[in-house]
Amino acid sequence: MADSNMLRGAMTALVTPFGDDGKPDLASYADLCRWQVEEGIHGLVPCGTTGEGATLDDDEHRAVVEAMVQAVEGRVPVVAGCGSNDTRRTVEAAKRCEQVGATALLVVSPYYNKPNRSGMIAHYKAVAEATPLPVVVYNVPGRTGQNLSAELTLELAEIDGITAVKEASADLDQIATIIAGRPEGFSVLSGDDPLGLPTVSLGADGIISVVSNEAPGEMAALIQAALEGNYTRAQELHYRLLPLMRANFVESNPVPVKTAMGLLNRCSDRLRPPLGPATGHTREVLSTALAAAGLEARR
Repeated sequence: MADSNMLRGAMTALVTPFGDDGKPDLASYADLCRWQVEEGIHGLVPCGTTGEGATLDDDEHRAVVEAMVQAVEGRVPVVAGCGSNDTRRTVEAAKRCEQVGATALLVVSPYYNKPNRSGMIAHYKAVAEATPLPVVVYNVPGRTGQNLSAELTLELAEIDGITAVKEASADLDQIATIIAGRPEGFSVLSGDDPLGLPTVSLGADGIISVVSNEAPGEMAALIQAALEGNYTRAQELHYRLLPLMRANFVESNPVPVKTAMGLLNRCSDRLRPPLGPATGHTREVLSTALAAAGLEARR
């Protein structure tokens, strides 16, 4: 079992900047990684949903994870997204992440296939056996079409090498059941920004966040305050960021957050097809939410 303190706090599901040629802009990406660490974020997650990981080919996936590992220089954990709906491909991706120095793996439950219970357990066991890196189970029913029940998550938690879950079911009762029944050293991380504070108040260890792309320092401070029991401070930050948390999902993630990063001059807002540009309405909503959060464009 991994150190339970390793996967704790606020971790950013980082966007992947693309250049004019449509390829990952690794220089811009490294700048983002360094800025996130300087702002106080507790961990970084490359190649997840927000990072458009499903559209990266194998070479791009390796390059993006490696660029993050090199940029952070061991200062924070790198929890590399490597999940797919093909166990063989997921295992291969997990090994790539290990080779380039990732700290842990984020493995989404297989989408589209909707595996049965035995298939789901075999999938995660295969990944955990393929590499010594800690495995974070990622439950996001809105993306996969299938919810991992608390019972199944707790069964997965007993597999050697599976050390955490990112819970994006938006079901606080389910999350509380996992927290109450988890084995020692198993981390529970929120996958929904608006539920980060409530989830930590139930005993969770932190969050893998979208809004921390735009506001890494604020989100890290929010979660840290909650973990320390300073709910007055945590609530103040939560309500300051709440309009932006909501704005980030007025269209499919990562369209809004990528657009916001462009508005802040943090990176290009270019998206990889099949995602397309945000609407004018989305840009207006984001501009208002960014101002409410006290965030300004980088000069």
